[in-house]
Amino acid sequence: MNVADVMAPLVASGLGGDMPVHLKCWDGSELGPVECPLQLTITSPYALRRLLWAPNQLGFARAYVAGDILIGGDLLKALTVLEQVADPEFGPGVVTDGSTRQAIVKAALRLGIVGLPPRPPAEEAKLGGLRHSKARAAKAIAHHYDVGNAFYELVLGKTMAYSCAYYDQEPGPAFGLDEAQLAKCDLVSRKLGLKPGMRVLDVGCGWGAFVCKAARQFGVEVVGITLSGEQADYARRRSIEEGVADCVEIRVQDYRDVNDGPYDAIASIGMAEHVGQAMLPRYSADLFALLSPDGRLLNHAISRRPGPPERFSRTSFIDRYVFPDGELEPLAVMVGALEEAGFEVRDVESLREHYALTLRAWVANLEANWDQAVQLSSAGRARVWRLYMAGSALAFEGNRLGVNQVLAVRPEARGVSGMPRSRASLLAPDVLAPTLTRGA
Repeated sequence: MNVADVMAPLVASGLGGDMPVHLKCWDGSELGPVECPLQLTITSPYALRRLLWAPNQLGFARAYVAGDILIGGDLLKALTVLEQVADPEFGPGVVTDGSTRQAIVKAALRLGIVGLPPRPPAEEAKLGGLRHSKARAAKAIAHHYDVGNAFYELVLGKTMAYSCAYYDQEPGPAFGLDEAQLAKCDLVSRKLGLKPGMRVLDVGCGWGAFVCKAARQFGVEVVGITLSGEQADYARRRSIEEGVADCVEIRVQDYRDVNDGPYDAIASIGMAEHVGQAMLPRYSADLFALLSPDGRLLNHAISRRPGPPERFSRTSFIDRYVFPDGELEPLAVMVGALEEAGFEVRDVESLREHYALTLRAWVANLEANWDQAVQLSSAGRARVWRLYMAGSALAFEGNRLGVNQVLAVRPEARGVSGMPRSRASLLAPDVLAPTLTRGA
């Protein structure tokens, strides 16, 4: 039996009858034009069985991560095509209307592959305990970050900075990913008004990019916290190698357990996405309590468009394979939580297009080092990263996701903020921003 012929009605129902797609099946049969952006290969009948039991995004994700379905060619172009029927920032999914589910059942019956669901790929997250509890949060962080520092070095580049870079110059050979990540650290430092001798907390310090840059360039004392043991080990070694270990402390610690304030400034770069909406009031209040009067917080976080968080379900690719328990909130929700805690929000900047450039650079790094990435982790893990980063790049380009730097201050009792009067002074690249005289 020609598998491609059996799959034709399913392809037409799930992807749309007029969508150009080339499909190659496990028996060698093919369907559709050879030259088209969307190239799908079904390597195993398990792919259809996975979709039979989970006719949604999760079923497709499991098939893709396991290698039962492959997306060939230029993944970014393929996902652009799939945007018509899929959720690109979280990976393609199957249209779950009745006709598609019926087509899956008919194809499985005709091919005689109905059976028990295959075991999920090993890369799928397995968490237990109360959502956003300290123990579960540590497991969620370990799932994503403790996959080997060498793997991340291939993807993230020399800076090992895992958040949106800042392309304040045109991308090119003289100003690439590494330069843009250092520019992001400078931007955060300027907004925080860092000066020698200040005490700074980096919440979710990652592999120490900002911690070491701030200590080296601005002469501040920095405490960096992370829930990832592998990140902490790397950041400690990095501080020694960069000659700043005497003013850098790296801890494996939950932000809820930090109790050694006050700090003069706090940076939270790409960490708030892990907090969860229910915990945002606690997160904001804890950081407020850790700051001294006039102390500034720079909260750098991905945001989603306003509306109910329908896409964050247990059947999503992102939740099961990338950021378990991660929750993105609209910008207004984040700002509201900070203001409710007592912060005064002074500046908001969108870096949406910058993140699209960052993600495309990460995809290029992964694809250029594919074989080594697979050796360092697994083929499934590499597929997860390729799909997640490529889809996310399109999501930022299409304004389905955003990323914002929110600068807030803990004002004194009489409202004195210590902030510069102008944004130009705040962002001055070569001089430290002047501040208002206390009591003025």
